[in-house]
Amino acid sequence: MLVNVGQAKTDLSKLLARVEAGETVDIARAGVPVARLVRIEPQDSPGKRFLAARGSMAGQIWISDDFEFTDDEINEMYDDPDGPTLS
Repeated sequence: MLVNVGQAKTDLSKLLARVEAGETVDIARAGVPVARLVRIEPQDSPGKRFLAARGSMAGQIWISDDFEFTDDEINEMYDDPDGPTLS
């Protein structure tokens, strides 16, 4: 389908609906095509790929019980510049 710039400005929503339906729309200036509206195929976002993989590492990764410092260890770090004595 070929439309001129003025018609494209007026009917952009309608043209986009046609493009979404799979039609290609050429936009012309003085009868000479200068641009083309085409449908862009949706792509998976990184977030969708991440969520699709959710649970795939189940049972393979764990966090140790002593992963975080206790309140006493943090207080000791502030009191002793050499750091806590970990047991």
